[in-house]
Amino acid sequence: MEISQLQYFQAVARVRHFTKAAEACAVSQSALSRSIAKLEEELGVRLFARRSRHVELTQAGEHFLYHVDRVLRELAEAKRELTQQETKGGGTVNVSFFHSFGGYLLPMLLAEFHAQYPEIRIKLNQHNSKFLMQQVESGKTDLCLCSTMTTAENIAWMYLWSEELFVAVPKDHPLAQRGSVTLRDVEAEPLITLKPNYSLRTLVDQSFELAHSHPQIIFEGDDVNTLASLVAAKLGVSIIPNIPGVEHLGIVYLPITFPVCKRAVGIAWNTTKQLSPAALTFQQFVIRHFAEQEA
Repeated sequence: MEISQLQYFQAVARVRHFTKAAEACAVSQSALSRSIAKLEEELGVRLFARRSRHVELTQAGEHFLYHVDRVLRELAEAKRELTQQETKGGGTVNVSFFHSFGGYLLPMLLAEFHAQYPEIRIKLNQHNSKFLMQQVESGKTDLCLCSTMTTAENIAWMYLWSEELFVAVPKDHPLAQRGSVTLRDVEAEPLITLKPNYSLRTLVDQSFELAHSHPQIIFEGDDVNTLASLVAAKLGVSIIPNIPGVEHLGIVYLPITFPVCKRAVGIAWNTTKQLSPAALTFQQFVIRHFAEQEA
């Protein structure tokens, strides 16, 4: 059942004439008649009794008209409210992001955005890189804060900033007193890392390959804060961003001199789906925010 069928039915019910109803709906009489016939077939009842010069509603038609009037009235009201909301600068934005982004930078970014645009609501979704890519490609999320995702034609990705990765070790680890390390220096260390479906894990694997270093992986997790906690528990070392707020864990972040370990972070969206005014506002806010940080 389609909305146009309900609108055609309502028009015929009001004027009691197929030709006049077709003119009011700006469609041909044959198209309107086929639509009504299909609607009656789907409902399994006759909605109109055909007369020589006009039509009349059947008892079933009278009952159906009551509900159709209410449904179309509710749809019109919903459309009006949404239009007013967008005009006032409100609306909802669906934003997806990778796990390591949620613990430090995103809350600050959202607080700053909310202070400027209090009428816009943000719906957040946190997941692994593979799932985020699927969401953007299917159009199920408006915007995604992520590392480089895909070469799909329908995905646009704009660079925001580069995030440096460090070797995280316990504060009493023999390497903790070093000013910097290479990935060859940690080859003998047990490695705590993310699961393979995360882009950060892919970057870490590629970096170890470049260094011709192959440490033993003892744990694969879903969250960088968990990795940091396990490092603090002296279970191994990890390659992660410097996470503000976990200094109390007793972790030392060592810069990596070889290979260079940085990941590009950007904002992605589906180019086949038009961004709402609210989503466009958030997109431009984020781009402007990091452009000012780089300046």
